[in-house]
Amino acid sequence: MRLLLVEDHVALADELCAGLQQLGYAVDWLTDGRDAAYQGVVESYDLIILDLGLPGLPGLQVLAQWRAAAITTPVLILTARSAWSERIDGLKAGADDYLTKPFHQEELYLRVQALLRRSHGFANQSHLNAAGLRLDESQQSVYSQGQEIELTGAEFRLLRYFMLHAGQVLSKSHLAEHLYDGETERDSNVLEVHVNHLRRKLGRTVIETRRGQGYRFAGCDLAP
Repeated sequence: MRLLLVEDHVALADELCAGLQQLGYAVDWLTDGRDAAYQGVVESYDLIILDLGLPGLPGLQVLAQWRAAAITTPVLILTARSAWSERIDGLKAGADDYLTKPFHQEELYLRVQALLRRSHGFANQSHLNAAGLRLDESQQSVYSQGQEIELTGAEFRLLRYFMLHAGQVLSKSHLAEHLYDGETERDSNVLEVHVNHLRRKLGRTVIETRRGQGYRFAGCDLAP
């Protein structure tokens, strides 16, 4: 999952980037509201974490520009504890959730996971469930019939994205853009290797290849 973090407090942003990357997210970081307004339109993100007190352009104006441009990406806003009016204005402007500073980083991570599940139709689930699999994001573990399946970090990130987009045909370029930071990881051959490893561990029918289109996770067909 590819996230955009817009936060001008460098120490906090460094900590959040490190924590989110450890949880398997690809993270882009910006500090200026003007850059964020542009980046949110030209790049595709799965979720955006937006501080409201930004240089260049206030966060509320950034959010308003995104929504005016029909950008529907879930947005989690960060506000100062005393700025209750900003929280209300942010929700009115189209934010999906908010978190007041200072906050515990674990709460932010849980809110990110919940927003991503909600935006993909898993609002009432604490875990992802599809194709007989249960994926626990907090523990970064996957279970089939109660038995844990060992996955590498790259395999876990790929499976999580497939499960959130069950039934959709996803091109290799789309998967690479939303999953990986480095150019080596974005290579289509590397992606094919990860898909083949998942098939070996989960069963070959779980992930279909659509010739000339990409891959499709068949969770909708196989879910109990």
